[in-house]
Amino acid sequence: MGKDTFFYRKNTLTVGGQLRSFDRPMVMGILNVTPDSFFDGGKHEAEADLLAQVKKMKAEGADLVDIGGYSSRPGAAEVSVEEETERVLKGVAAVKALWPEAIISVDTFRAAVARKGVEAGAHIINDISAGQLDDQMFLTVADLQVPYIMMHMRGTPGTMQSMTDYENLTLEMVHYFESRLKKLRDLGVNDVLIDPGFGFAKTLEQNYQLLNEMDKLALLQLPILVGVSRKSMIYKLLGGSPAEALNGTTVLNTLALTKGANILRVHDVKEAKECAELFAKMLQP
Repeated sequence: MGKDTFFYRKNTLTVGGQLRSFDRPMVMGILNVTPDSFFDGGKHEAEADLLAQVKKMKAEGADLVDIGGYSSRPGAAEVSVEEETERVLKGVAAVKALWPEAIISVDTFRAAVARKGVEAGAHIINDISAGQLDDQMFLTVADLQVPYIMMHMRGTPGTMQSMTDYENLTLEMVHYFESRLKKLRDLGVNDVLIDPGFGFAKTLEQNYQLLNEMDKLALLQLPILVGVSRKSMIYKLLGGSPAEALNGTTVLNTLALTKGANILRVHDVKEAKECAELFAKMLQP
């Protein structure tokens, strides 16, 4: 691993009026307020369960909390804007009540939901579609002036797995992000992160190709968020189910850090924090 990878560069974001540094890897805990997410669907719908999960992530040292009210897994049920907003606001309120200083991101591709989430106290917008599923998203991000995470995906969650034909996966991803970034820059958006979108419009083989070539995304000079937590690229290769994919998740998170990941988006905060701390220790002179 050469020292020209993105991880070694000085990088900051303005979050909640404060400058945040990526000198060390960060861990983003997933808080799904949904009945049908692929791993933890339905686990945090009840108020007591939601609060317990927030307490757990805080105790385990999460650096950020990502709140989602719409499952993006293939075959998930459609959710109205109103229902998604209600779920997201419920999650934001729970985090703000128990952990006022937490950095909160809202996982949505809908501009209206993103706006409501930020107005309720969230700090970051995390969009799986990079603005492609809502033409108001980029304008909303520019208006709110909050950090924006844009992910690589083709199509929609329902159609993406039929859109996996690439001539050069990594190069096409770089061009994809460059084109989206130009639109954001033209609107005055400066704090942008990228998510390679493991599992989104990619075959199992392409996911591992992407992981192997992920350091090439450093050309974009943007912080990189990686979300491989308990995904099918692990358990379809090794066997088992999402419930049995924690060890594989830790392995892939470690490899992602060596390829330049700055943030690990995970269901299991404790294990990811240990991974990040060991990796950071290895890099100390």
